[in-house]
Amino acid sequence: MRFLEEIELKLDEVEAMRLTDIEDLYQADAAERMGVSRQTLGNILARAHKKVATALLEGKALRIAAVNEQTRPASATALESATAEELQSPNLQLMKENP
Repeated sequence: MRFLEEIELKLDEVEAMRLTDIEDLYQADAAERMGVSRQTLGNILARAHKKVATALLEGKALRIAAVNEQTRPASATALESATAEELQSPNLQLMKENP
């Protein structure tokens, strides 16, 4: 994969797709879980879906962005601590941390 052009998915894009496409949450519910407005979630999803479609149709690699401590989404801790096996599990629960 190192010879393929890469498209970077940000963690918020991955989380938005997980909540709506895998967990089947309505956008309003997913937006609440992520702490953003429904419109913002829609924009995040549109970007993510376009990146995934482009990668699939144009033969590019998808890379999940590295976590930057300054811009880390609430669910980043769960993503970072998940093992490779857990990331493959359909039961992985990445919940927003409770304040």
